[in-house]
Amino acid sequence: MNATVHDAFSASARRTPHAEFLFTELVTATAYGVEPGPISWSKAAAEVERLKLAYAKAGYGHGHRVGLLLENRPAFLFHWFALNALGVSVVPINAEMRAAELSYLIGHSEIGLAVTLPHRADDLRAAAETAGIAFETMGPDAAVPPSRTVPPRAAEAIGVATECALLYTSGTTGRPKGCMLSNEYFLRAGQWYAELGDLCPVRPDAERIITPLPLNHVNAMAFSTMVVLVAGGCLVQLDRFHPKSWLQSARESGATIAHYLGVMPAMLLSAPEMASDREHAIRWGFGAGVDRKNHAPFESRFGFPLVEAWAMTETGAAACVMANHEPRHVGTSCFGRREAFVEIRLVDDEGRDAPDGTPGELLVRSSGADPKRYFFSGYLKDEEATREAWAGGWFRTGDMVRRDGEGNYYFVDRKKNVIRRSGENISAVEVESVLNQHPAVKTSAVAATPDAVRGDEVLACIVMRDDVDASSPSQVAASIVEHALAQLAYYKAPGYIAFVDALPLTASQKIQRGQLRELAQALPGQAHCIDTRSMKKRQG
Repeated sequence: MNATVHDAFSASARRTPHAEFLFTELVTATAYGVEPGPISWSKAAAEVERLKLAYAKAGYGHGHRVGLLLENRPAFLFHWFALNALGVSVVPINAEMRAAELSYLIGHSEIGLAVTLPHRADDLRAAAETAGIAFETMGPDAAVPPSRTVPPRAAEAIGVATECALLYTSGTTGRPKGCMLSNEYFLRAGQWYAELGDLCPVRPDAERIITPLPLNHVNAMAFSTMVVLVAGGCLVQLDRFHPKSWLQSARESGATIAHYLGVMPAMLLSAPEMASDREHAIRWGFGAGVDRKNHAPFESRFGFPLVEAWAMTETGAAACVMANHEPRHVGTSCFGRREAFVEIRLVDDEGRDAPDGTPGELLVRSSGADPKRYFFSGYLKDEEATREAWAGGWFRTGDMVRRDGEGNYYFVDRKKNVIRRSGENISAVEVESVLNQHPAVKTSAVAATPDAVRGDEVLACIVMRDDVDASSPSQVAASIVEHALAQLAYYKAPGYIAFVDALPLTASQKIQRGQLRELAQALPGQAHCIDTRSMKKRQG
């Protein structure tokens, strides 16, 4: 029985040593400057073993944490599995992160080492210095520097409860929270996926799973990767989503299952229809958030079902609900029915059960004696937030959902104060804290405004300081966005800057979030609201 992610990888490598484990298609290979084509399970296992021995020799072991800033490159997986074998938890670092985010993540997680792309090493070291953390960096192919500390849990056996990864997820009111995820969490995700069946069968040692989603997110790290480790087959990990070449990448790689987020079908549908749109081997798609109006047209045009699911970092597969049984109710935001392994409640603001047809907050827990089984292990250094999330013995998701009379669940909206842009969760408070540091900003408030392609876009209401020259608001807006881009991932920066005389406040002088959300719907297009979306570009 597998006790670690490394165990699952090693078992499949022994079973199918000559089969393809990873396939890097041409677009990703070009982006990363690596060789296109397959990597066998045996070749991958040899590299993982080499790294494991190097880390062990350098003194890394059970209870250590190591950061990985390696994008979606094969090296991410090799270093993860090698470290996992030693009981070291990995902390994936989004390559889009900038100074303020890096400093927080390094300081909070207290990682002493990061495996990074060489051109980001200086950024990481500067962030560690700001955080006051003793810190080393290494390239993916470099020698491992000696550990500065002994493994904190060296005397304990490595097993299912050992922390496998620390993933940061946007908080509802403040800084991102570090979700501690165990080996058991990851193994369960792979096993759940492998056993889906019905509309979503997974054929052992036969599937080729293509995903453009980032390995620093739970979908790619715990679902698409883990099902390949558990059930065998091949992972086709793209560098990111390229709408113009995605279908060609699927053909080149022989992909049979595709992972998606809601923005992807919209982009693919916007391209001219081609006779070759159905020339692929994809049998079904795994994802969430497809726009209702795009769901049926996509399936008709491209010839495979988009099977909607619900989960979050904290739940993993422990409370995953998926529409892998008929009826799927295409085009309705339906994500399926409850399975026996999970219990679900929908509650109103007073905590009363919401009747069928009425939206309520989604509460989940595992069935059986342990309601937290296979869930996250808690928020790092935040026991209070962990207790609040589990108030009353149920995990509070913050998502608003309704159930029909047949037991189907439909996503309605997010109760949380989180902006979701192109699949990325953005904390309004985190963005505000950066904007408020700009010399022209007296105070700010951030909310979501609708975007036809990305779902949400970030809109910032800005009250300028009295001594600021307001004769050129476009220049001030550009300066504010440039400041944000230097401190935050590009997607978190405001796509709109609205200059206002005052923010909507409560009697206790807190931002009136409900009123702000309403305001944000109407501001784009008004004279005092400046469109800065063109400034939001991926940074090298």
